[in-house]
Amino acid sequence: MSEDKLNNVIEDDFMDDEDGDSQKDKYLTFHLGNEDYGLDIRYVIEIVGIQKITEVPDMPGFVKGVINLRGQVIPVMDVRTRFKMEPRDYDDRTCVIVVRINETSIGLVVDTVNEVADIPEKNVSPPPQVSKGSGSRFIKGMGKIGDDVKILLNVDKLLYEEELEKIGSAA
Repeated sequence: MSEDKLNNVIEDDFMDDEDGDSQKDKYLTFHLGNEDYGLDIRYVIEIVGIQKITEVPDMPGFVKGVINLRGQVIPVMDVRTRFKMEPRDYDDRTCVIVVRINETSIGLVVDTVNEVADIPEKNVSPPPQVSKGSGSRFIKGMGKIGDDVKILLNVDKLLYEEELEKIGSAA
């Protein structure tokens, strides 16, 4: 799906009604490595193609730097690096999903963006409890769509407070 088409779908979802119910159970799905993930649509501001990233010293390793998005400086986090996955060269399918976390706009670099999916709460299972490690804190739940499973991320937990403060100061 094209970037413009996805942004139109997102805008349509935001415009449906004023009480926010139109955003309930809607997730922007994207591909990372061999898996499909989802973000609660209410966090998503927009989707842009990959662009020039300016490196900023003294940032966590998963923060690639900042981008200039229509005059606004947005910190960019590579989700692959955050999840300790193998790095991959950016290509024409690589996208930046701009989300708002605690009043800070952050770009999330993902392999490809799929679609806005409707995943009712009854189709969301809690994340598997394999260990009490920090990796599971990113996962809000497992969304079932037919035979597929999407890993639903907890956007608020992608960054620790001190990381968010550091990134916020870079913007």
